[in-house]
Amino acid sequence: MKIILDAMGGDNAPDATIKGAIKAINEIESEIILVGNEKIINSKIKEFYGKENISEVSDKIKIYNTTETIEMEDIPTQAIKQKKDSSMVVGFNLLKQKQGDVFISAGNSGALLTGATLLVGRIKGVDRPAIAPMLPSYKKGLLLMDAGANTNCKPINLLQFAQMANIYLRKIRNIDKPVIGLLNIGTEETKGNDLTKESYHLIKENAEKYDINFIGNVEGREAFSGKIDAIITDGFTGNVFLKTVEGMGKLVKKSLTENLKKNVFTILGTIPALPAIKKFAKSMDYKEYGGALFLGVKKPVVKAHGSSDEYLFYFTIKQAENFVKSNTVDVIKKEFEKN
Repeated sequence: MKIILDAMGGDNAPDATIKGAIKAINEIESEIILVGNEKIINSKIKEFYGKENISEVSDKIKIYNTTETIEMEDIPTQAIKQKKDSSMVVGFNLLKQKQGDVFISAGNSGALLTGATLLVGRIKGVDRPAIAPMLPSYKKGLLLMDAGANTNCKPINLLQFAQMANIYLRKIRNIDKPVIGLLNIGTEETKGNDLTKESYHLIKENAEKYDINFIGNVEGREAFSGKIDAIITDGFTGNVFLKTVEGMGKLVKKSLTENLKKNVFTILGTIPALPAIKKFAKSMDYKEYGGALFLGVKKPVVKAHGSSDEYLFYFTIKQAENFVKSNTVDVIKKEFEKN
């Protein structure tokens, strides 16, 4: 198995991508193809590890040289069409040509969606692929769809997001009847804008047909109660929701740390509770969940967080290998072919 990693994508690239790959390589069965500028990558290898090239660090990591990079501020469609030798476009083409089994990038989300759609292709029956990250929830994980791929959606898109979430949770995460809710400002079916109201009725009408355990509208404050397995929303709202949750998590961690280290008495009082505190911190750390799956495209694609550090790339690489092993894409293909 081969994992294709966009070495130049993300705020902390290529440092974080290189370090994450090397950290993960001995814990996975796969080889890794780092796609990016070979001179820059090898200069970083010398800086970090004192070696002349990456083969001296691991024979399971190869470099595929490219000369261009798609930047965060680039217009997605133009970037995909014009930057043919960018790490992202080359990565997608390697995936399409079966030179790798999964593609990971922390680069421009819009370009990633455009490239996945134009170069890899959508699963038949899926109008728009969606970014689907797992978030921490009470004693379980919470799947969010969409987290930023589609800022303008139609009700049919949200129905398909619900279908894909349902398939993924049932077939891959082995949840018998995943509970799926629609993110809204109230639980009543009359609440929300035109999109949420129309989507509510469309999902409800098709819930039995697609065997979706749809519980209706869910307010943001109930999303992490542990009673819900997936939240469905458009990409604009989902991305705001995702980043708000991440920001709140950082606030809780920072405030807790400051209060526990306030003085000698709080420090001493913390010692007996350290195992519980560490367990809590781990359960709340979004890095533990890796990147977000791109559901709805013909081959496995994973979107890493734009600000990913080496640890998040490490977790994402391990997650990507499991993504391929689970045959998630083939399962979704087969399910949509039935419809």
